[in-house]
Amino acid sequence: MTSTETQYGTLAGDSLQHQPVIVIGGGLAGCEAAWQLLARGIPVTLHEMKPVRFSAAHSSPHLAELVCSNSLRSNDPTSAVGLLKSELRLLGSLIMEAADATAVPAGKALAVDRVLFSEYIEAKLAAAKGFELIRQEVSAIPENRIVILASGPLTSDALAEKLATRTGAAYLSFYDAISPIVHTESIDFGKVFRGSRYDDGEGDYLNCPMTQAEFERFYDAIQKGPAGFPARL
Repeated sequence: MTSTETQYGTLAGDSLQHQPVIVIGGGLAGCEAAWQLLARGIPVTLHEMKPVRFSAAHSSPHLAELVCSNSLRSNDPTSAVGLLKSELRLLGSLIMEAADATAVPAGKALAVDRVLFSEYIEAKLAAAKGFELIRQEVSAIPENRIVILASGPLTSDALAEKLATRTGAAYLSFYDAISPIVHTESIDFGKVFRGSRYDDGEGDYLNCPMTQAEFERFYDAIQKGPAGFPARL
């Protein structure tokens, strides 16, 4: 028995020693949790409801889908979020490994190709020893097992109801902003211009100038369009 197995057995109890840890949710948190467990020799069963069922914000069948911005914020180690990224790299973070491998120019920010990012993470997990992926919706929290609930703000209604009952909370709320995804083929490059975000480097961002009327049309198209469906202007 290895030291990792001994620690796992102590934490889980002898009867659970050889059972995989259940991770519910294949987003960033769930994938990172699974990776860290696997790196320590602990088997993992990851449950992800896609593509059997999608939330209103999801559109890709892959794990670790970025449903909003493709930017992970600053990569500058002199900033708080940049320093955190450096620490995560030292800890063997799969999310940071994938981000570095699929990065796109974004000034001081760490931005990624969202498709390649998801595919990279899914491939690494699939190739890891002790990993099992079950693509089905989990509607109740498993009993008598070690469970990491990482379903996040896009938890299905059934599981959210069970979680609310377990915690005794009347409401489970999460507030955030969501950014529209603009497809490259919809941009007229004869009108846009490149610029840096804070005028402190080369221009890695495309800026699309709009009149007030054009912006209002853009806003209305986003408001009326279904989630995950590109608005054509």
